[in-house]
Amino acid sequence: MAGFSVQRYAPERSAWGRFTARDSVVRRLDWPLLGSAVALSLIGSILVYSATRGRDSLTHGDPYYFLFRHALNTGIGFALMVGTIWLGHRTLRGAVPVLYGLSVLLVMAVLTPLGATVNGAHAWILLPGGFSLQPSEFTKITIILGMAMLLAARVDAGDQPHPDHRTVAKALGLAALPMIVVMGMPDLGSVMVMVVIVLGVLLASGASNRWIFGLLGAGTAGAVAIWQLGLLDDYQIARFAAFANPALDPAGVGYNTNQARIAIGSGGLSGTGLFQGTQTTGQFVPEQQTDFVFTVAGEELGFLGAGLILVLLGVILWRACRIARETTELYGTIVAAGIIAWFAFQAFENIGMTLGIMPVAGLPLPFVSYGGSSMFAIWVAIGLLQSIRVQRPITA
Repeated sequence: MAGFSVQRYAPERSAWGRFTARDSVVRRLDWPLLGSAVALSLIGSILVYSATRGRDSLTHGDPYYFLFRHALNTGIGFALMVGTIWLGHRTLRGAVPVLYGLSVLLVMAVLTPLGATVNGAHAWILLPGGFSLQPSEFTKITIILGMAMLLAARVDAGDQPHPDHRTVAKALGLAALPMIVVMGMPDLGSVMVMVVIVLGVLLASGASNRWIFGLLGAGTAGAVAIWQLGLLDDYQIARFAAFANPALDPAGVGYNTNQARIAIGSGGLSGTGLFQGTQTTGQFVPEQQTDFVFTVAGEELGFLGAGLILVLLGVILWRACRIARETTELYGTIVAAGIIAWFAFQAFENIGMTLGIMPVAGLPLPFVSYGGSSMFAIWVAIGLLQSIRVQRPITA
């Protein structure tokens, strides 16, 4: 990253600094990125409504219960994105120690009596009004910001061309603490995402390949050790067993995946029609508004509708890659790369588990699945990407 040719930077304090009319914040936003994110959220609202409108046991007799909450979560997430752009990723860089400390405290609070168990994972904090908070979602952001701050500090200052071994070790230690706590919940899906984030961040930072290969080797050895020592819960072992052999227990642990594949397969090219899916209206697919929301698209909108979701996700990843490539500060590049790794893996895992090509891990589909914490964190990430683009250096 040495040899920057930047002569002037956008304002440090806020993305809403004094731009000329030509360089206004609105003009500098990445509109394809924002438009794709909004479109996915709107599609998600329709799919969540379709999946829940007839489930009185979940909606308490109000068919619009989940639709309203999903729209509210999206609105709050959008406001968080605007606030993130207003603050700017550089301002947040100075607040990383506080944000990281708060996220670790929240994750650790889950292990106290404040925590609650949902679907086998003790990963939630119950709030008044029937709301809940999953701190591990916000930890993904603070891991990205914290590692980026450490890895880019001396490089952006021009002191060295890439992070040294001591800096990389500190960054890995920063990521390891919350990951260990989340693993103890256990929330294996979130840990998987965090591992991919760490690898993406290291690759973007220019760290030595020895760290990458070393982490891959250590991760493989650790996974084998966890399996051999019996550190996984019974439901997690059952999920991996069902993934390896879908016919093992089709009415038990393999039920979700089998019903998901039936739903997607029945959609054909154009789907059975919105609100007309027999698997969806018959309530055969559990957790269809969250982990398995993609099955609603596959059944009712068919290959074309499901393909549209993939295209929109692809546009988001493409624009994020462009933002990472165009910024000339390593800090912005690393933050964007961490978000890319997060979105790409989580989307692949979620869609893959509905198709039976990935194990069930309880990860939501970005922008589409119902869930407050995940929606808030994802929109904050979009705000970070937009801030990197808005505050990118301006060459004279």
